[in-house]
Amino acid sequence: MNISELKTERLLLRQWVDQDLSAFAELNSDPETMKFFPAVLSLEESNAMAEKCKSLISERGWGFWAVELKSSGEFIGLVGLHIPKPNFPFSPCVEIGWRLLKEHWGKGYAIEAAQESLVYAFNTLNLNEVVSFTTVSNRRSRSVMQRLGFSNTHQNFEHPDIEKDHLLSEHVLYKITKQEWQEKDV
Repeated sequence: MNISELKTERLLLRQWVDQDLSAFAELNSDPETMKFFPAVLSLEESNAMAEKCKSLISERGWGFWAVELKSSGEFIGLVGLHIPKPNFPFSPCVEIGWRLLKEHWGKGYAIEAAQESLVYAFNTLNLNEVVSFTTVSNRRSRSVMQRLGFSNTHQNFEHPDIEKDHLLSEHVLYKITKQEWQEKDV
């Protein structure tokens, strides 16, 4: 399988390497970064997630890429595309997502990397639609979705992997079609 690397002005979205694991574990163990997830991840859970991302990229050529700053080679998080489990009410689909170390928030990196991921989704994978979702209270991620041109579907759902009575169970679903994305970029 040909593994895709994406480049933006400031970022490289690439396959995972062992040197990413400690910074990724730091990201996943930070309570502020993980505020909108049910729990922080242990070192083992974080490493398993990175390995899963790496293996999916190896299989498909794309996925949740490791993101590094081109200027320094520093790993700053993950951004990319993923096929959610079939138990989501809107499956099958491809989602876009991001998770960055908090010292890199507010610099436009999530949007920059996500825009390049959308180019890949629509031009290379020829998808008709990409979704994104987060817990209702995650205003920062919802703002990124809106800035990328995604629309709220107003089809909130209970995340199938979170207990129904958990604060974070209710999620919002955003979508963008290929046509909407093309019209946005005109």
